[in-house]
Amino acid sequence: MPSGYRPDRETDFAGFPSTTPIVIDNGASTFRIGWAGEAEPRVAFRNIVQRPRHRSSGETVTVVGDTDPALMKYFDCTRSAIRSPFDDDVVYQFEYMEYILDFGFDRLGATSEVGHPILMTECECNPSFSRARMSELLFETYGVPSIAFGIDDVFSYKYNQKLGNCGEDGLAISCEHGTCHVVPFLKGEPVLGACCRTNVGGFHITDFLRQLLSLKYPYHSASITWEKAEELKKEHCYVALDYMSELQIFKNNKEEAEEKTRYWQLPWVPPPVEEPPSEEELARKAALKEKAGQRLRDMAAAKRSQKIAELEKQLSYLEELMEQLDGAEEEEATAILGRSGYLSQQEIKSAILKATQSLRKAKGESNGNEEKADASGVDKYPLVSVPDETLTPEQLKEKKKQILLKTTTEGRMRAKQRRAEEEALREKQEEERRLENPELYLEELRARYSELSDRVDQRKRQKLNGGKTNGNHNSSGGVGRGERLNAAQKERMRLLTSAAFDRGKGEDTFGTRDEDWLVYKKMSKDNDDDDDGNDDDESELARIASKIQDMDPTFVNKAEAVQQTPEPPKVRTLTAEDYRISIGIERFRCPEILFQPGMIGIDQAGIDEMVSISLRRLMEDEAVKERLCQSILVTGGCSLIPGMIPRLESGIRQFRPYLSPLKLVRAADPLIDAWRGAAAFAASSKFGRHTFSLADYREHGENLFHRYNIVYSL
Repeated sequence: MPSGYRPDRETDFAGFPSTTPIVIDNGASTFRIGWAGEAEPRVAFRNIVQRPRHRSSGETVTVVGDTDPALMKYFDCTRSAIRSPFDDDVVYQFEYMEYILDFGFDRLGATSEVGHPILMTECECNPSFSRARMSELLFETYGVPSIAFGIDDVFSYKYNQKLGNCGEDGLAISCEHGTCHVVPFLKGEPVLGACCRTNVGGFHITDFLRQLLSLKYPYHSASITWEKAEELKKEHCYVALDYMSELQIFKNNKEEAEEKTRYWQLPWVPPPVEEPPSEEELARKAALKEKAGQRLRDMAAAKRSQKIAELEKQLSYLEELMEQLDGAEEEEATAILGRSGYLSQQEIKSAILKATQSLRKAKGESNGNEEKADASGVDKYPLVSVPDETLTPEQLKEKKKQILLKTTTEGRMRAKQRRAEEEALREKQEEERRLENPELYLEELRARYSELSDRVDQRKRQKLNGGKTNGNHNSSGGVGRGERLNAAQKERMRLLTSAAFDRGKGEDTFGTRDEDWLVYKKMSKDNDDDDDGNDDDESELARIASKIQDMDPTFVNKAEAVQQTPEPPKVRTLTAEDYRISIGIERFRCPEILFQPGMIGIDQAGIDEMVSISLRRLMEDEAVKERLCQSILVTGGCSLIPGMIPRLESGIRQFRPYLSPLKLVRAADPLIDAWRGAAAFAASSKFGRHTFSLADYREHGENLFHRYNIVYSL
C-alpha cells in the first residue's frame, strides 16, 4: 500500500452496526483483527512493514505483512529493511503502526472512517506514553468513537478459565515474540504488582538459530534467512528436559545423536559429466586447427614475399649507386655520396653485404660463418678500413672509438675461445678420471661442491652483513657500520671521499678534468672483478651440481631445494553433502535461552526462575502460593515448542518445597486465545464501562491514561 494511503470515505462496513466493536490483537509477531463475538479473527498477518522501490517506475511502495517472493522480484529491496513498530513488545514506531492499521482496516472492509469502538490488546505495564500515542492515532486518523485497552495474557487466561483449563487462582506464563511474562491471579483478578518480565522470546530463539547456522556454514549464509530460521525453529527445535545430559548425548553417544540430528538439503545441481569427444568432434577440431594454421602460413608467406621485394629493390639501388661511383671522378663521387646519405664507398659495400645476407635469409638460403663474421665486423665498424684522408675530423674521432671497440671485442672473443678450449680440455681430463675411478671422482665432485657452496654463501652474507668485524662487536649482538661493508665497498667510499674533499676548500671543480673520471673507472673495475668472481663460482657450482646429479640421481641441489614451491591444493568437486545443513545441538540449544538468557548476553532470569520471583512478590502465605501453583497456564507461541511443559515443571519444582503440588497446562490455542478472550469481552455488556471516548481524550489529554484502568476482568 503506498505511503499516505487512505481508504475512500464514501461507504461504511457492510453488515455490521456501528456499535459492534472491532477487536485487535496487536502482537509483536502477528496482527489479528476481527469482530466482537466471533470465534476467529477475520484478518491475520505478520506485524512488519517494508518500503521497497519498484524496479521500473522507481516509485516507493509500502508492503505490509507477509510477502510473495514471486511479486517481490519486481521491487528493489536492497535499500529497505524489514521494520517492526515494536521494541520489546512496546509500540514505539507509530509511523509503521499507521501503515499496519491502514492495511488491517482495509482488509476488514473499511472504506470510510472507522466508526466502531476498538478493543486493542497490549503487554503488561505498557507505558502511558505508548498508549497515549496509540489513542491519538486511532482518534485523529481513523475517527474511532471509543477505545479500550486490555492485557493479552489476561484475556487468554480468562478464556481458558471458561474452558475449565485453569482456576480463579493461578499463574499465567506467557512466552511471546519478544518477551516472557509471569502474571499471578487471585480470585480471578491479575496482580500486576507481582508480575515478572524477561526480555527474551521467540524472536531471540530464531535469531540465535540463524547466527549459529551462519557461523557453522558461512558459505551458505545467504540461504539462511530469518524467515527460514523461523521455519526450522517451528519444525525441528525442542526443549531438553536436562540440558547438560542432552549435550553429553551428542558428545558421547554418536548413534543416538545421529537419530536426533535433522538435515536441511539446499538446492544442488550435479555438475555435468564431461564425456570424451567423439571421432567426428576430434576431426572437426583438427580441421578447424588446420584451417587456422594454413591462414597463418599464408599471411607469413605474403609478408616474406613483401620483404623479399623490398630487399631486392634496396639491393638494386645500392648496386646502381656503386656503378655510378666506380665511373665517376672524385668531386662527382663526393656529390653522389652527399645525395645518397652515405659517407664512403666502404659503407655502401657494407650495406650491400647486409642486404644480400638479409635477402638470402628471407629466401631460406644458408650463409657461411665467415660471411656472418665479416658482415658483423663491417657493419659495426664501417670506418676502420676507410683511409684517414677521406674523413672529416668528427669521423676521425669516431674511427678511433671504433678501432678501440673492435680491438676490445676481438680480445674478448679470443679470450672466450681460449676459455672454451680450456673447458674442453678440462672436460676431457675429468671424463678420463671418471672412467678410471668413478667413486673417487664422485667424492672429489662432492668436496668441490661443498667448498664452492660455502664460498658463495659466505659472499652473499658479506653483501648483507660484511665479512670483517673491525672490532665493532657490541654486547647486544648488533652489527656495526664497518661490518656491513666489504673491502670493495670501503675502497669505493674512500675514493669518493677523497675525490669530493681533496680538491680544495673553495669551489667544487670535480669533473672539469678528464683524469677526474678515472675514479669511476677504477671503482667500476673493482666492482666488475668482484661480480665476475661471483659469477664464475656460481656457474662452476651449477656445472658440478649437474655432474653429481648425472652420477647420483638422489642428489638434491641446494638452490633447487630452496626454489621449490608447494603445489597448489586441488579444488574438490562440490557434492550434495556440501549443500546439506545439519541441525543437531542447535535444536535444543536455541530454546534453552528461555531458561538461560545469559547464553546470548542477557543478564536476566529464566522463565522458571520468574515464577519464583513472582510468587515472592505476592507477599502471601504458603497456602496461597500452593493454590496458585496448582493452576499454571502456559500460553504464547513459544509454548508450542516440544518439551516446554515438562521442562517448565522440572525447573519450577527446583524453587518449590519438596513434594509441593504443581500442575501446568498449555492453553487451548496459545496463538489465538488472547484474541478470542478479547472478542468475548467486547461482545459482553461490561465492555462499555471500560472504554473512553474522543471527548474524554480531548478533555483530559495524556493525563487520562495515568488514572485509566486497563481491562482485566470479564
